[in-house]
Amino acid sequence: MSELQSIIQRLEARGCRLTASRLAVLAAVLAQKGHFTVEDVLRRCPGIGRATAFRTMRLLAEMDIVCRVLLEDGSLHYRLSRRGHHHHLVCVACGDVEDLDKCLVSDLVKSLPGPAGYQIEGHWLEFYGRCGSCRSQEKVEAVV
Repeated sequence: MSELQSIIQRLEARGCRLTASRLAVLAAVLAQKGHFTVEDVLRRCPGIGRATAFRTMRLLAEMDIVCRVLLEDGSLHYRLSRRGHHHHLVCVACGDVEDLDKCLVSDLVKSLPGPAGYQIEGHWLEFYGRCGSCRSQEKVEAVV
């Protein structure tokens, strides 16, 4: 079964309508390489409304089909998610994004409700730095 068919089945099981616009957004998302914005998706889907694209992206994020990535400049990007809940390492030099295999703050999240009585429903965490490739390039440039 293709990835598209698998996602369609998940959407149907959730009771979501599979309109032509929603399917076009889904196909555009699956065609993306690396991280992307909603604007990138809209460029692949001429004629699709912005509201439809944003609603579909929110739905895909809720279902862990895509994950949100907040770049250091504050821009919101997405990428396909095949891991469920996780966090990211974001290179501030080249923009590369790496997934962290596990949630490093789950114990902290469990302790947060405390006396205020909050019910934590989720969290989002990005780590920013320089990837090994960019650090190596900087060392080379410093020597030259």
